Amino acid sequence: MSTIQLEGTAKTPYVAFHDAPLSMEISGRSIPENSIAFYTPLLEWVGDHLKDGGSLDVSIRLEYFNTSSSKCLMDLLKRVEQSPAKATVLWYYEEDDEDMLEAGEDYDAIIDMPFRLIATAG
Repeated sequence: MSTIQLEGTAKTPYVAFHDAPLSMEISGRSIPENSIAFYTPLLEWVGDHLKDGGSLDVSIRLEYFNTSSSKCLMDLLKRVEQSPAKATVLWYYEEDDEDMLEAGEDYDAIIDMPFRLIATAG
């Protein structure tokens, strides 16, 4: 069993990836100094833990992310999509945050996995 659990900071999101039961959650703000360095262990975890399949929810509850984080999120979702796992993306956004809704719609258009856009109260 292996878990990644990172507490969020002012620049990095809270991360909780669990393999029993399979689940992935990213929440908060994602504006790290080096997005690639931050997201590489997460990409590696997906490669290691989803290779045997299974089903999981990928919960994303970001309030803001920068361009480099956007690319890393795309890489992460593509890695999940290409794995044998059956994943559903749960994209949470505050109901008055059109930018995060549009970002979720953009990922939904590109990623070939079930994708739920879920509005939350501000």
